[in-house]
Amino acid sequence: MADGSVSVAEVETSFQKFAVHGDTKARGKEMNGKNFAKICKDCTIIDGKNVTTTDVDIVFSKVKAKSARVITFEQFNQALTELAPKRFKGKSKEESLQQLYSLIVGKEPANVGVTKVAKAAAVDRLTDTTKYTGAHKERFDESGKGKGKVGREDIPDASGYVGAYKGSGTYEEKVKEA
Repeated sequence: MADGSVSVAEVETSFQKFAVHGDTKARGKEMNGKNFAKICKDCTIIDGKNVTTTDVDIVFSKVKAKSARVITFEQFNQALTELAPKRFKGKSKEESLQQLYSLIVGKEPANVGVTKVAKAAAVDRLTDTTKYTGAHKERFDESGKGKGKVGREDIPDASGYVGAYKGSGTYEEKVKEA
């Protein structure tokens, strides 16, 4: 290989990383259309002028099998061969394909725009169980852990005694004595 050229194995490594992104069942051998668009976007193959998301979708549909929803690495290379002259106009096919490979090598799926967990003081105040008052306070124990059903509902006492009766549970003993 000449200087500046990229090996196909390095491109395949990036292909596998993007192929499994967002899909727990994926093995890295096949890539769906969403991940193909993602690799094109994250690796700046889509530049908005020469290559657009529409172009990427059309090329994906062209290289995949008729009834298939995924492409293999060989079909991925075929798609890149079609996209390379569009992305790098005025260069030979081989030269533009090598430049496209150099954009892809070493890249991993970016998690830009993923929602982060908000850690705000307001959320902390609202979820601090030590500051709860009234009926809400009864729903949590001293450690702040919820009591479950016991904290939410008045469970009726079906023992037969009046609620404030101090000698509950002593009837059996009195009957035995007599």
